[in-house]
Amino acid sequence: MNKIVAVMAGNVWKVLVQPGDKVEEGQDVVILESMKMEIPITAEFSGTVKDVKVNEGDFVNEEDLLIEVE
Repeated sequence: MNKIVAVMAGNVWKVLVQPGDKVEEGQDVVILESMKMEIPITAEFSGTVKDVKVNEGDFVNEEDLLIEVE
């Protein structure tokens, strides 16, 4: 199981994938908003989304789990 985590604290602005979606390395999966900037979070590996741990509007801290990929 591979995990995609937040690279910084912020609000989840958009969740771009859902369970069952295929993702490719480098694909944007979540967009965080922090200090009026949009920060794309990308998959570091290819696979299938097993679970999305956040919802749009949630606040996350650095290193919080966002998505599990298998």
